[in-house]
Amino acid sequence: MPDPESQNMQPFPVAEATLAVLARTETWVFDLDNTLYPAACNLFAEVDVRIGRYIADLLSISAEDARVVQKHYFREYGTSLRGLMMHHSIDPLDYLDYVHDIDVTRVSPSPDLAEALDTLPGRKLIFTNGSSAHAERVMNRLGVADRFEAVFDIIEAEYLPKPEPAVYAALVGRHAIDPRRAVMVEDIARNLVPAAALGMTTAWVCGDSHWGNEGAEGDHVHHVVDDLVGWLTQIGTRVQR
Repeated sequence: MPDPESQNMQPFPVAEATLAVLARTETWVFDLDNTLYPAACNLFAEVDVRIGRYIADLLSISAEDARVVQKHYFREYGTSLRGLMMHHSIDPLDYLDYVHDIDVTRVSPSPDLAEALDTLPGRKLIFTNGSSAHAERVMNRLGVADRFEAVFDIIEAEYLPKPEPAVYAALVGRHAIDPRRAVMVEDIARNLVPAAALGMTTAWVCGDSHWGNEGAEGDHVHHVVDDLVGWLTQIGTRVQR
């Protein structure tokens, strides 16, 4: 359960009592994009551009008009994909293959992240609104693919995106997660609301994105993390004592 001290939303360093709670975690659930790697990589900007191209080609409209449609669907349905499926009956697998056909070399290998993950207690899962194929490419680039037990992607979620509560329930059921012994790490604060409601401890990876920051002041955010590797390393160090 979330430690009361963590409710103060103080970024790193972490109090000893809080470390003791986190050190008993059985399951770590990580978002992928802008969470496992720094948002400064701007990798998702490439995906964003390809989404716009896909919409422009599909609807035979200008890039400017496609941008309007893209952002409308994103805000209305949680992903542009969901809106396109509902209104244009697209093939979601074709869409995912197209928009994730990007160069992931903007992301640097992170041996420090791999080492930090190695020290954590429990198993690790990826929970993403992207595809497992995209997640695998990014994790391989980071050098951490073998640290994760599984990827729960948008396909397994039946194309319902975070923060739809039903998706979190499906994740918990599929992987037999005890939410009271689980931590979810995510860069979009609102995506932590259903996790907290289930009883998970939550960690928000703060950044400069207005979309990611909306709702970050809520009590569903138990930890604010400004250095993921440093935060995980502190927890791992506590485990090893």
